[in-house]
Amino acid sequence: MPILRQLPRWAWFGGGLLALIAGSINAVGYLCFRHQPVSHLTGTSTQLGMSLARGDVGEVLHWGLTILSFLVGAASSGFIVQQRTLELGRRYGVVLVLESLLLFAATSLIHRHNVVGIYLAVGACGLQNAMVSTYSGATFRTTHVSGIFTDLGIYIGQRLRGVDVDMLRIHVCLLVAGNFIAGSALGAFGYALMRERVLLIPATITGVVGVVYALYRHLFLGRTA
Repeated sequence: MPILRQLPRWAWFGGGLLALIAGSINAVGYLCFRHQPVSHLTGTSTQLGMSLARGDVGEVLHWGLTILSFLVGAASSGFIVQQRTLELGRRYGVVLVLESLLLFAATSLIHRHNVVGIYLAVGACGLQNAMVSTYSGATFRTTHVSGIFTDLGIYIGQRLRGVDVDMLRIHVCLLVAGNFIAGSALGAFGYALMRERVLLIPATITGVVGVVYALYRHLFLGRTA
């Protein structure tokens, strides 16, 4: 029999929303002037390796800075939140507001075909992906889905073999993957109408959610630091 556990509503909503946002940001990265992924580093690392093989110094610098931007974003999140376990009361509001500011700045720069805008969008994804890591053993990676589909395949294989499977983990995989794909579709649709200005939507959402969460944390949980 599968193991039945429940995901808190706030975690379900937050994880789904963040995956939706990441999908939309990544779609803009592919559709804008650089045509590159911004929410994950698998393709980026491959591009860096190929640029090294070609001896293309400019591209090596670009892909290296892209990876560094994601790393700096993730490190900033680790410094602010300080915990790997998803738990209500952490300093997620600060991270979300910072992500919002990065996306607002990225929108203007990408509009001018300034590559710094790409780095800011990548840094925002690094911030977001590092903000939540696990909840009760279920992995939350909201800006890429390779690991999500790997985990889902493992759980399906185990279930077919008759091994007990934690349904919470399957639900998390479906939540993140489904919302990431939906966000990519919405991002592409929005880009067709608004171009890179579609990034203003996730920028506004993360900013509003971050401020609301920070107020909730201060007023109802009594935490200020």
